[in-house]
Amino acid sequence: MEDENQETRMAPWSEYTTGQRIKILRGKTLRQSDLAEMAGLSLATIQQAEQDKRLSLQTLLLISSALGADTAVILGQQGPRRGMEQDDRATVRELSRAVHDTSAGLFPGTLTVPTLTTTTEHLRQCWALYWEGKYVAAGALAGPLIAEAAACVREQPDGMQAKAWTVLSDAYRLAAYVANLMGSRDLAYAAIGHAQAVASLADSGLSSALVMSGRAWIYLRDARLKESLILAEKAATDIEPCFSRATTDELVAYGSHINFAAVVASRVGNGGLAGDYLSQSHAAGARMGREARAHGTVFGPVTASTQAVGIKVALGQTGQALRLIADIEPYHEAFLSGAARSRYAMDKAMAQADAKLWDASLDTLERALLDHPVWARHQALPSVILEKVGRASTARLRRVSRLVATGPDRADGFSPATSKTAL
Repeated sequence: MEDENQETRMAPWSEYTTGQRIKILRGKTLRQSDLAEMAGLSLATIQQAEQDKRLSLQTLLLISSALGADTAVILGQQGPRRGMEQDDRATVRELSRAVHDTSAGLFPGTLTVPTLTTTTEHLRQCWALYWEGKYVAAGALAGPLIAEAAACVREQPDGMQAKAWTVLSDAYRLAAYVANLMGSRDLAYAAIGHAQAVASLADSGLSSALVMSGRAWIYLRDARLKESLILAEKAATDIEPCFSRATTDELVAYGSHINFAAVVASRVGNGGLAGDYLSQSHAAGARMGREARAHGTVFGPVTASTQAVGIKVALGQTGQALRLIADIEPYHEAFLSGAARSRYAMDKAMAQADAKLWDASLDTLERALLDHPVWARHQALPSVILEKVGRASTARLRRVSRLVATGPDRADGFSPATSKTAL
């Protein structure tokens, strides 16, 4: 009971003993016997380590590898990533290896090089997982995909590599997105940097714009708001199509980019600019007439409307946000991806909290957390909403709070999220 209370209070990471840190990192779903099997150690060795009785360097290294946690984290020299479970840590570690090894030209010895068509299909499947909010699954596949795409580039004849470069750039971008959501700042920056370098080899203005917008998102999460806005604006304007001749794919790319520019403008408090970009977003959605997927993103008229709610909330225009919510019917939400539906629920809960509709806000938040627990585990906004709903029933607030992932912040991760940087 004492250890459980310590974990609930979440004392500074360095104040735990090494054994307590191993136990916390192991989590509630992984038994000591499971960890012993994963690490290739005896159960008694794991028990001794968690009881601070004995921990050799070799045992430390094996436990570190099994948990997917750096030895510095286990020894208390830096904190773990916020709210990260064992499978998250393993995903980030393997993804990091893939990003850094592939960029250095190192490939797994067991790698079988598929055709470019097959690799492109694998990329599509990864993005589908991502947009359903299945970030661990998407991240687990992104690592092998990066190596696969890089190998495909090498197999293409000279002068025929542009498409393969584009696929590799998208694979790196996907890795950056997963890392950004999981709070792994250095990996997010590294992956988007590799995506940018590869996009330049593809000589594709669209690929470069996609990467630029991705970097803007990482900047936003890192509280670099002004720099984020500059990049988001440029990414959108660089690919603005002629609406009368634009294809659906071009409208998806432009609509999602101009919509994100509106989001960033709202975070810096520029309501006029956010409104201008939002109008263009609605125009692109209206031209499309339906939701569509392209280039690793999803956009359409419903996306434009639901994203507008979050923009109005960020600008403090609570009344307008609630009016938009009233016009969005449940059948509209059915057209959205799983991640987009959950994100809209967060924006709706935030608007209700700002309007002091405490019970309604908690209802909306609780439904979203229960319906999409894996997605919610990687979001910062639920914690921001709970801070606002401080006047609700204590018992109810505690119940919803237990659904929100909490934990110590990693020393080299992003700064704690705020209503401006949480996405």
